[in-house]
Parts: sequence; structure tokens; C-alpha cells
Amino acid sequence: MGFEEIASANENRIKHNNYPGRGIVIGKTPDSKSYVQIYWIMGRSSNSRNRVFVIEGDCVKTKAFDENKMEDPSLIIYYPIKSYLNFHIVGNGDQTDTVFDYIRRGKDFESALNTRDFEPDFPNYTPRISGIVDLNERRYVLSILKTINNAPELAQKNYYNYNKGIDGYGHCIHTYREDGHPIPSFEGEPFIVKLHDKIEQNANYYWNLLNEDNRISLLIKYIEIESRNVVFKIINKNI
Repeated sequence: MGFEEIASANENRIKHNNYPGRGIVIGKTPDSKSYVQIYWIMGRSSNSRNRVFVIEGDCVKTKAFDENKMEDPSLIIYYPIKSYLNFHIVGNGDQTDTVFDYIRRGKDFESALNTRDFEPDFPNYTPRISGIVDLNERRYVLSILKTINNAPELAQKNYYNYNKGIDGYGHCIHTYREDGHPIPSFEGEPFIVKLHDKIEQNANYYWNLLNEDNRISLLIKYIEIESRNVVFKIINKNI
């Protein structure tokens, strides 16, 4: 089976999953000119659904759409996108700040995340998923910090290094295997998905894959390999 057939089957995993939770895709455009980072958020509670993505310089932050309706900012207000020099970080929580601080001090992605754990949201213990593009070495890494079968005493930290991307494809990881009570964590390795050359194509494609009732916001970040220029595209359900 070729990459296209594998990617098509894997995209159905997203399309037919009404609650994959938060998700990350990292890969390369078909023309090999840019790295792509995709991050989306979903929500079931009114507090989780009351969010938008906003750009702050070279960062992206989650923000309450209606400040008067914000119930609890912990775990839902954070920077999913940060960068330092040639390192571009994405994550589904404030571990993005941890990675940023470590990189800025000359340390690495894995060392930063080894100081963190899954989220303390009993009974789900939502995984922390993160990724980084390293333009110096032309590679990217994905990570998931999670429990085994929602048991907090059974923690594991997995790292997936991709030293050479596949033009036109990326690797996807998300927080939940499926909906449930409690919600079961993602299982297996990041899976291959398709990417397009145009940022709008990727934004529309992945937005339309996500469950219409539960999707909240999606962002795309393009990192041009030669020029190092960065371009963002954001879709917010609440705007």
C-alpha cells in the first residue's frame, strides 16, 4: 500500500471519530518548500467551547471568546505555538512554555518534556501532545505524555523522531482514541496524513474532517525552509 492509500485510510480515522480531542499534524508540503504545523482544539463543555485562537507576534494563544462566560482558565488558556530561532514548537498545553524555556537555554525538546506529565483532569488524564520542527537539522519530533488505560500510576512518555519528512505528507497525533466516559487516550504511533501546497487548502481540508459539533478552532503554520518566513492561517468557529 502506498502513502496515498495509507493517508486516505488514516484520514477516515479522524473523520469518523466524533471526538479525537486536540490534534497535531507536522509534515512537509508536496513542493518540499515548507514545513507545516497544524493544531486543532475541540470541546464538549461550554467552558472548552468558549475559545478562539489569536496571533500574538510569532506566537498563537488560546483566548476566551466571551470573557464573561469563562469558568476556569486552567488547562484551556495557553500558547499552543511558540518559536525560538530555528525551533518551532507546538503543544496542547502550557508545556509549550516549558519546551520554549529549555530550548532558549540550549537544552532539548525531550529533556523539557521529561519534566512534565499528562494533564491532571481526573478521570480523563488528558495526554499532553507536543511537537517541534528543528530547521537546523531539518527534522521534526512528536511526543505524547499519557497514562495507560486512564491509570495515573501507569504513566508513559513517547517520542517520535522524523529525520526526513515525506513531501506531501505529515504525521498526526491527537489526545483521545474516541469519545467516552472517561475518555480513552490515543493509542499507537502518529499516523500518516496528506498535506497540500496551499495553506488555505490544508485549513479547509482538516477543518472539514473534524466533527462539526465539537470542533472549536484550527490553526495552520507554514515555515518556509529556505527563507525561514512564517505564515499563519486560523479558523475559529466562534468568529
